[in-house]
Amino acid sequence: MTPHAPLPDHLRGQAFRVADCGLSARRRRGTDLRRPAYGTRLPAEVTDLASDLRARALMLPEGAVYSHVTVALLTKVPLPLRLAEAPAIHVTTPFGTRARRGRGVVGHQRQLAPEDRMTWSDVRCTSRGRMFCDLADLLSTAELVAVGDHLLRRWGAGRMRREIAAAIERYPRRQRRPMLRAVLARLDHRAESPKESELRVLLQDHGFEGFEVNGVIRDDDGGFVARGDLVLRALRIDVEYEGDHHRSPAQWRRDLQRRRRLEALGWVYLSVTQADLDDPAALLADLRAAILSQRARLARI
Repeated sequence: MTPHAPLPDHLRGQAFRVADCGLSARRRRGTDLRRPAYGTRLPAEVTDLASDLRARALMLPEGAVYSHVTVALLTKVPLPLRLAEAPAIHVTTPFGTRARRGRGVVGHQRQLAPEDRMTWSDVRCTSRGRMFCDLADLLSTAELVAVGDHLLRRWGAGRMRREIAAAIERYPRRQRRPMLRAVLARLDHRAESPKESELRVLLQDHGFEGFEVNGVIRDDDGGFVARGDLVLRALRIDVEYEGDHHRSPAQWRRDLQRRRRLEALGWVYLSVTQADLDDPAALLADLRAAILSQRARLARI
């Protein structure tokens, strides 16, 4: 194979436009280059999302920014698999500029205030607060709460609440603001995984309140026993989401020991899986039964 001629210094390691790169058509077809978007090239070994977006941005009109799912993935906000596994590129352009369309691209035409924009890894995109608002079009309430919980935990509860609240009040789709405010009120920075957040919303929607999120449970002498996902302390009930990940033998033994200690202290331990989130009838019935049983038992003590 004939070796490729070296790229000029000003093109190495970065994206560039075909129209003004000065390379021959043959050189632009070199296997050491790839095409993130029509009219652009990027070194083949550069495969991260931010680099792809910087390349695509070379062909975007003035004022256009990345938004929605694209910002979530760029900033490593966890999303449901249906959006994360085969994501389209979302681009928001201001009014007066035609929305972007194309293979794998979803275009939006929306008003954007200066505060609704940010730069992340040299990529122009919407702010985290505006991303939260925009994702309401694509996520369920529980999934949006999970995104908000993550933002609060990662960037500071007070700071992110203020940023999201301000973005909601600027959001141009006024009819969506009441729903977004209601979701904001349900966020909790103590949640540590999207599924924990979805479980909390599910139980709240069915009338179960008063849970401590990731509450610490101690024995009568003050010794640490466990940290429960959702804890009803007065009734000694711990509701735990169990993921589908494979646990090591050592972790499996620790989990069994933790459950044994909780039950020995009079706690009810309810395990929840994705199957329960998909069809919660049995979980809800079991939780109601546990509440009634614990109330009766504790009243006798």
